[in-house]
Amino acid sequence: MASDLSSILVITLFAISLVNLTPSLVLARKPCHFPAIFNFGDSNSDTGGLSAAFGQAPPPNGLSYFGGPAGRYSDGRLVIDFIAQSLGLPYLSAFLDSVGSNFSHGANFATAGSTIRPQNTTLHQSGFSPISLNVQYYEFHDFLVRSQVVRKKGGVYERLLPKEEDFSNALYAFDIGQNDLTAGYFLNMSTDEVKAYVPDVLSQFQTIIQYIYSQGGRYFWIHNTGPVGCLPYVLERVPVLAGQIDKYGCASPFNEVAQFFNQGLKKAVEQLRKDLPNAVITYVDVYSVKYSLISQGRKHGFSHPLKTCCGHGGKYNYNKNLGCGAKVHKHGKEVLVGAPCKDPWTYVNWDGVHFTQAANQYIFERIVDGSFSDPPIPLNLACHRN
Repeated sequence: MASDLSSILVITLFAISLVNLTPSLVLARKPCHFPAIFNFGDSNSDTGGLSAAFGQAPPPNGLSYFGGPAGRYSDGRLVIDFIAQSLGLPYLSAFLDSVGSNFSHGANFATAGSTIRPQNTTLHQSGFSPISLNVQYYEFHDFLVRSQVVRKKGGVYERLLPKEEDFSNALYAFDIGQNDLTAGYFLNMSTDEVKAYVPDVLSQFQTIIQYIYSQGGRYFWIHNTGPVGCLPYVLERVPVLAGQIDKYGCASPFNEVAQFFNQGLKKAVEQLRKDLPNAVITYVDVYSVKYSLISQGRKHGFSHPLKTCCGHGGKYNYNKNLGCGAKVHKHGKEVLVGAPCKDPWTYVNWDGVHFTQAANQYIFERIVDGSFSDPPIPLNLACHRN
């Protein structure tokens, strides 16, 4: 009996020592050196793709940091900008932007309005980009091949394009899926109908990850989708019953669909880990961070959790026909009605759809240390298996 107790004690002490040792092992790991980032997504991480293809995001976008339009639908930097900066890399140039771009440290294939699953509508008809995730992959594949051909010319080409080995050592970041959900609602689909096509959307997402892996990609940083039911452009456009609004002013049905999507995405990631043995895949729960920011905004210094900073009219200072930067003619003069607020750092939402720089920085600061990641490792260790 005494011997058994001694064995149990030894095993218990050993288990405790392992638990205590785990943080030390994480701290002891050498930070990853990501020479480049290749980003895929929608407006949450678009640094100029849609602007290059369909016209620049107009002023006052960019006013808080860049001093003017910089391809981003925000008053300043996005989460992907803070990610690049924290890894010691310059901000990512949009793949579609040929003016002043430097791709030596990666490229951004995200475009505002993009979906995972291709849409059967034009940008003008629906507001959704034709540059869906599969198109972004085609762009990436073309860039991977042609960049190496052109780089061999030397000179400026060598300085502006990534090395061949950078593709296998790069971080592949994803923030996409929100528009796949809203696209259904904007076509007057029910919540059940939107949920019904989510598995197909996630299947297509998995396929793209597998394609990138087949091209040598190994390190993946995947954001889930945010609480779409807390965004003014959804709250204003899709009718909901009073009983479906939660105590923070968000529409519960839309958030439940976002959570349904995220549950499926997490399972898809788990399957990808099994299918792609050499991949290191980090799943990041930005939904929880964003919902906490909105529901407890005042606690974190955001006095306007739901109201739009740059807009015009309505309950949320948002009008889909007169958005941020919109002008009207009055008495023969052009008058700005989609004007920005004076204190964007106190707002979560910039234009009814996208977040302010202050909100983006808040989100980044919560996710960078791995607190909302699965596995729970920091961004700078995202090349290591847990």
